[in-house]
Amino acid sequence: MSATTSDPLAVLQRIRNAPPRPRPGERCEMCNELVAEDHEHVVNVESRSLMCTCRGCWMLFAPNGGGRYRAVPDRYTVVDAFTMAGETWDSFQIPVSVAFFFRNSSLDRVTAFYPSPAGATESLLELDAWDKLVAANPILETLVADVEALLVRATSDEHDAFVVPIDACYELVGQMRRLWRGFDGGREAKDALDRFFSDLRARCR
Repeated sequence: MSATTSDPLAVLQRIRNAPPRPRPGERCEMCNELVAEDHEHVVNVESRSLMCTCRGCWMLFAPNGGGRYRAVPDRYTVVDAFTMAGETWDSFQIPVSVAFFFRNSSLDRVTAFYPSPAGATESLLELDAWDKLVAANPILETLVADVEALLVRATSDEHDAFVVPIDACYELVGQMRRLWRGFDGGREAKDALDRFFSDLRARCR
């Protein structure tokens, strides 16, 4: 055995430098190539489905997509000095503290969803309420339709807001659906929600 392969530090270094290995059976839904765990996504804007893709297929539809497919970007941004009046949040008729908003190009309107035990639940959105929100927070004009969202968490005295890829929103929805217990979600779901937003803020930095 060579000195290199017998050196534990050298072995660890090679493992650290190796690219992430794909999970067994996880493949690009376009070309069928194996993909890493931390892979890209493409949205089918007609079916509203999220597709796992390899980097090559993702690049075919970035930045603005083509036809019914759009690549999900990787922008994570804190909306600084986010402004939302209490009556605006109330007008969205969202019964929980978290919601995300994105423009659905097929419907040509902004839609609002919130996590629930049943998954992503839509809330009817008054157009003038969204227009007021955009007027107070101009960064929302830059949201890319179908693939970027405004993610908001309401607390007792403020609202934390982020511009995120749409797959991050569905990741949160999946966590809440899996962990939700009882009427208010339960402690495990609340702890997971805290961790999600803590990680999100760190990623923005």
